Order: sequence, then C-alpha cells, then structure tokens
Amino acid sequence: MSLPDSTPADFHSGPPELRRTRDALTLQFAGSAAVQSIMSVLNPHALELEYTRLMMGFLLFDSDPRRMLMIGLGGGSLPKFCHRYLPNASIDVVEIDPEVIALRDAFHVPPDDARFRVIAADGSQYLQMDPEPVDVLLVDAYDGRGMPAALCEQTFFEDCDAALLPDGILVVNLHLESESYPICLAHLREVFGTSLFEVIDDDMTNSIVFACKGERFDDTDLRRALRKPERMSKDAWRQLQPTFKLIEATLILR
Repeated sequence: MSLPDSTPADFHSGPPELRRTRDALTLQFAGSAAVQSIMSVLNPHALELEYTRLMMGFLLFDSDPRRMLMIGLGGGSLPKFCHRYLPNASIDVVEIDPEVIALRDAFHVPPDDARFRVIAADGSQYLQMDPEPVDVLLVDAYDGRGMPAALCEQTFFEDCDAALLPDGILVVNLHLESESYPICLAHLREVFGTSLFEVIDDDMTNSIVFACKGERFDDTDLRRALRKPERMSKDAWRQLQPTFKLIEATLILR
C-alpha cells in the first residue's frame, strides 16, 4: 500500500538528542527534560525503563504473537526486545519523525528484514489505511511536547480496535501528568468498555493500558501465565517476571 506523508504540517517537535554516559545512551527531545529512551551500553537489548517492561505484559495473554504493530520507535527498546526474544513475530514499527529513524543504528535497532521493518509514516494515518490485522498493537508515541493530538482522539482508538485480530491486544503508554491522560483513558473506555485494565508504574509516572477484543483478560489463568513461556529465554523472563507480578496484583483487584 502507498504510505501517507510522514511529516504532516501539524507535526512540530524539537530535534531528538543523544546523550552519552559511560554506561548508557539516552534519547531526549530538545527543550524537553523528559527521557524518551535509555539503552544500556553493556546490554543494549535490556528494557531499562519499568514502563517498557509493563508494556510487555501482553505476553501474559499471548506468549507467542505472530503479527505485531508498534506506533512510535523512540530509542527502539520495545522493537529490539521483541525482535530478539519473539522470533516467530513479524514486527512493523511506524515512526513519524525521520530524525528519530536516523538514530536507529546508534540504538542498535535491527535492520529491516523479512520479519522486521520501520515505516516512516504518521501512525494515525497509517491505521486509517486498513493495515493487515495484528495480534498485538503497542502505542508508545511521545514527542517533546507529549502525546500527539491525533493520537488522543477517539477515532484513533477506534482505528486501533479495527487493526486488531479477534483476540488481539492493544497496549498504550500514557503519562499520568499529561493533560491528555484523562482524555485518552475516557476514549479507550468508550471503545473497549470493560475489556480494559490499567497498570500504574512504581514511580506514578506512566499508566499502561491494556485493552482487548473478546474475553481474553477474563479467560486467562494468571497462575499459568506467570510461568516462563516455553519458547522464551531465561534472560528475557528474568527481566520481565518481577514487573509481571505487578500486573497480576492489579488484575486480582480488578
């Protein structure tokens, strides 16, 4: 399919900046104090920020997704992790900012191949083009000013719903202190109803919202889900298991 213009007129953000220390590489936008991504120099595939480990909570409900779509590349933490540890998954990543895409090598984002590609496009417009439905859709799209306005509209979350397979899962990262947080959450509830739950990270900074089609969240045996998936490496599970217990605790109270 032909892609929309990847830099629409209403997209404005300070340029992305790399900041290096002896142990880490971080991504920030000029004029913003918010850290978008952190990469460990010693372990480039590790998920350094807790909210990224929380977003991987979809594995509790689908441990072996075949098709994944991500909106927002950033420093590539989630795409890298999924590419490395979910070998059966075909992964498309949509990123609007060409300057962010240009930094992919610095963050060890894998090159495009038969099952992984980075697409230069507006995420909201991309969903409107009726892409192939996916098992998992991750939305983590912040620039130097916050969540783009187009991704805070109810129509965007309706398009997310349409992009999911019948048992598909949507995971959205929201910032608790952002003005868009209550708006996005209300729209998500309007679209997904009770097939939704929210997990707050320990720092009370990020809200990770999980939404699905059907009854997947109600039907999952969490005791079984909290065991390491057969195909997952011990290294990946060691990173995720402590955070997954927070998701379990949230669901028990749901």
